[in-house]
Amino acid sequence: MQSTQTDFLPILIQVGISVAFVALTIIGSNFLGPKRHSQSKDKNFECGIESIGNARIPFSVKYFLVAILFVLFDVEVIFLYPWAVNFKELGYEGMIKMVIFMSLLLVGFFYIIKKKALEWE
Repeated sequence: MQSTQTDFLPILIQVGISVAFVALTIIGSNFLGPKRHSQSKDKNFECGIESIGNARIPFSVKYFLVAILFVLFDVEVIFLYPWAVNFKELGYEGMIKMVIFMSLLLVGFFYIIKKKALEWE
């Protein structure tokens, strides 16, 4: 199956619309947002509590590990969607490949549970 550059035109249009939407939203919020500045409004705070100390404290590696694991296991949805759309055309061969893929993901999931990577201390 040959693909031409015109086959990618819908993808480029969607990317262009997405970028334009983000840019217009940011620019629009700047123009439409309130512009009243004061000393108390310009103060940094988090969750209604005034900041004390340095904001540059090191985070636990567990935080980043959980974020990476979330992205890793969330990517499986990206592979499941096209498979589900083309399920009938793929037949048993596609089913076997997806069972192998899901089995590998489950092995990885049970491994991180065994290593207690998702437990907070």
